[in-house]
Amino acid sequence: MSDCISPSDRALAQRLVALTEAGLPLVEDPWAWLAGELDLEVDETLALLQRLQAAGAIRRIAAVPNHYRLGYRHNGMTVWDVDDAEIERLGALIGAQPFVSHCYRRPRREGWPYNLFAMVHGRDAAAIEAYRNQIRALLGKACRGDEMLVSSRILKKTGLRVGTLQRSA
Repeated sequence: MSDCISPSDRALAQRLVALTEAGLPLVEDPWAWLAGELDLEVDETLALLQRLQAAGAIRRIAAVPNHYRLGYRHNGMTVWDVDDAEIERLGALIGAQPFVSHCYRRPRREGWPYNLFAMVHGRDAAAIEAYRNQIRALLGKACRGDEMLVSSRILKKTGLRVGTLQRSA
């Protein structure tokens, strides 16, 4: 944990990680559940999370859906060669589309001209191809090329696992 947080926050943060490393439970109000487990009020729990994020002890809190279990069996990472002068504006636009789960900028590499990546999910191959066409239309003339890397399997996504960390001397 960061040295920028207080000793009381450090103890609470360690309990928080232990409680959430397998994910939050599927309950109506996960923040109230977490607050109850930490013996805090909900606003105190949220303030702790904000302090930990500000200190760099945690980067983000996010849902990690299993798209396959939700019926979205076709997935593709669309990659785009977008004019650098337009990428900030267009990246935000693409990332806001309801069929895009994540969108980010990456540096170009030799032999790899793509600088904008957007993951799309659909119920069939035709759906993700249609989404790709929608992105292409939104990018317009700022797009010089694209490809789609189609998922062949799902990788297990997990959160932080403190108990498995090994420290070297």
